[in-house]
Amino acid sequence: MSFLMVVVVLLAVLVISALKVLNEYERGVMFTLGRFTGIKGPGIIVVWPFVQQMRRVDLRVIVLNVPKQDVITRDNVSVKVNAVVYFRIVDPGKAIIQVANAFDATSQVAQTTLRSVVGQHEMDDLLAQRDKLNVDLQRILDQSTENWGIKVSNVEIKDVDLDETMIRAMAKQAEAERTRRAKIIHAEGEQQAAQTLVDAAAALQKQPAAIQLRYLQTLADISHEKTQIIVFPLPLDLIKPFLGRE
Repeated sequence: MSFLMVVVVLLAVLVISALKVLNEYERGVMFTLGRFTGIKGPGIIVVWPFVQQMRRVDLRVIVLNVPKQDVITRDNVSVKVNAVVYFRIVDPGKAIIQVANAFDATSQVAQTTLRSVVGQHEMDDLLAQRDKLNVDLQRILDQSTENWGIKVSNVEIKDVDLDETMIRAMAKQAEAERTRRAKIIHAEGEQQAAQTLVDAAAALQKQPAAIQLRYLQTLADISHEKTQIIVFPLPLDLIKPFLGRE
């Protein structure tokens, strides 16, 4: 009778130890006698000791910080760039069977891809077209990790560090650009003002009476000035008869 009780207790302990609970965001990759036999979960599953083995896999989105990488851009500018990668496991079987450590492998691929993509662009593109670089990084990483059952959903370049010499050079370049734009705007203003004067002169030439009215308006403006000496122009039309006499 005692032997039967021992057997019952051992069977109970065996059954209890075979029960595993997987959360909603977890899956269990099952191996039976070393062979892959499927994916189970979530909920309560049975894993028979000594016969089956289970590897837990987290399906939630994982945030991976890519450390700063020393990169030389296409225009020979040395920069330090880091990024953050958002990915998750979509095929637990591949994530366990195809790669020894999916997280470390993704991190290494992200570092090499970051250096490669940034090195193909110029410094101005890195600063002004960061969204485009993020899309390129996400596409390349997603293709590289597809065989591992990993889906890269987003990649964001965080910081771009420059040395002091390059920062001063960029500041001088920006100042020169602002000066150039100011000169262009000034020249365009002068051109528009000159064209306006030409148009006004042509209009006055067509209407001689308008010239006289403009002359009278000028005299009226001068008369309001508080000065002892008044200098006013004399129209040539008034003195032409006297200039023709000998």
